Amino acid sequence: MRIAVISDSHDRLPAGLAGRLRGATEIWHLGDVCLPGTLAPLEELAVPLRIVRGNCDWASHWPEVLTLERGGTRFHLVHIPPLRPPAGATAILHGHTHVPRDEVDPHGVRWLNPGCLAHAHRGAPASFAWLEFGDNGGWTWRLELL
Repeated sequence: MRIAVISDSHDRLPAGLAGRLRGATEIWHLGDVCLPGTLAPLEELAVPLRIVRGNCDWASHWPEVLTLERGGTRFHLVHIPPLRPPAGATAILHGHTHVPRDEVDPHGVRWLNPGCLAHAHRGAPASFAWLEFGDNGGWTWRLELL
């Protein structure tokens, strides 16, 4: 299973992104889509698209939080990172800061941010990530620059 994780598109999908996401079994967007029509090229890929509402998604019907279990791991998807991990979460996936992140806190919870699709920000290039699951149930996080 390969899940493409994106965030902070802000009304813009980079040219060629939909092509790079072919082969994804799911796409997770961590908020700040802005105009839902922006996602039309991703919807054409006909894979499940999970979206959480960001602080710039005022009129959306998307939830603020999603908890999804894949490969025995509980993923907490949210736009703005919480101060503390919610009970039972193994990994927190968030956007908002526009800066990629891959850290493990003292409690063993992994904090991941795929960066920003729309543009380079705070010295970080535009990026997204792949969440890939192996046959043994383990998973990896791989950042891709745009």
